[in-house]
Amino acid sequence: MKPSHSSSIFRVTTLLSPLLLVAFIISAAIFYCSDFCYISGLQGHDDETTNRTISAPQKTRSSKLAFAIGEGKRGCDLFSGKWVQDYGRPLYEEWECPYLEPQLTCQEHGRPEKDYRYWRWQPHGCSIPSFNATLMLEALRGKRMMFVGDSLNRGQYTSLICLLHRIIPQNAKTMEVIDSVTVFTAKDYGATIEFYWAPFLLESNADDPFKHRVTDRIVRNGSIDKHGDHWKGADILVFNTYIWWISGLRVLRGSFEDEVKDIVEIAKEDAYRIAMKSLVKWINKNIDPENTRVLFTSMSPTHQWSYKWGGDPKGNCYNETTMIQNPNYFGAEESLMHVATEELNKSTVPITFLNITHLSSARKDAHTSIYKQPWGPLTDAQLANPKSYADCIHWCLPGLQDIWNELLFSKLFYP
Repeated sequence: MKPSHSSSIFRVTTLLSPLLLVAFIISAAIFYCSDFCYISGLQGHDDETTNRTISAPQKTRSSKLAFAIGEGKRGCDLFSGKWVQDYGRPLYEEWECPYLEPQLTCQEHGRPEKDYRYWRWQPHGCSIPSFNATLMLEALRGKRMMFVGDSLNRGQYTSLICLLHRIIPQNAKTMEVIDSVTVFTAKDYGATIEFYWAPFLLESNADDPFKHRVTDRIVRNGSIDKHGDHWKGADILVFNTYIWWISGLRVLRGSFEDEVKDIVEIAKEDAYRIAMKSLVKWINKNIDPENTRVLFTSMSPTHQWSYKWGGDPKGNCYNETTMIQNPNYFGAEESLMHVATEELNKSTVPITFLNITHLSSARKDAHTSIYKQPWGPLTDAQLANPKSYADCIHWCLPGLQDIWNELLFSKLFYP
């Protein structure tokens, strides 16, 4: 008697089931390892990373990028050039921009000289297009632009608002803060420009936009959707994350709500790679490159230790009024720069890399230093030693970050 068709199927299914189960387990392991394999040591750490040449992600793509209206000069690197004195600067004054926070207004807080404001960036072999506020707002008509990241990205966001708002009538613009989001609205254009506070991009214990000065910093692995759900629908996204990673942190496996938390300590490079992988995965899943542009602003350099550029062994950016002349000085963590360029270059969706790190590394003169509203009351000891509380991370506005937005403007419209 011949076996029935159904019994043949049963035997085949029975034989395949263990194989399917094994395949499923392997696939799941690969999927869930992709973000966290560095913690468990399944992928080795490259000890040679700091010896490689730093370069921005480069990919050749034939399709036109969203918002592009022209093309930059082929073979010209906008981020390789020199600083040129320009007394036609700044592009706006402090008093003209009511959206400047008191942590950025150096002139208002007594900075005695203004030379840091009189510089423009001149690439080798080409020029940066002049910033055109009308063109920018027309391109944003009916659109939503969002900056995502930390206070340095908020500084760049504020700079852009200052560059744009002057051509908008007073009654046709608003600025409001709603939890983690700051929203500038240009009513006549139906456009919003937003800043979303997410210093690690992943969920962390520093996500409160008003109370985030924590010493024990913890990020949660696999949590980018916690913030990413708020980024959906934006037409232009400008990401950054860097400064919060360099002072040490730990990674949470599980949830902040777990009674017993599984927290591990890993090297900052491996933790940063988790964030970059997560960002690329989110972009590839949620972004339509035909309609949306994604940009990433590279590491904003700091000038907290002047011995690094051959200065006072105990100094920092305090009282610095000139640039660093060494063209090879690099004011950020090279290992994290390598991680960012390596991982962002793997994206199937184009990511425009705003490589502001090297050109900004010379600008030890452009920080807010002591000329800002302090985060809290200063002690007598601090007042007696101003360099002890000098802010050598953030930048005066108007100033350097306006240049970043000129580069953003160029890459957005003339890639």
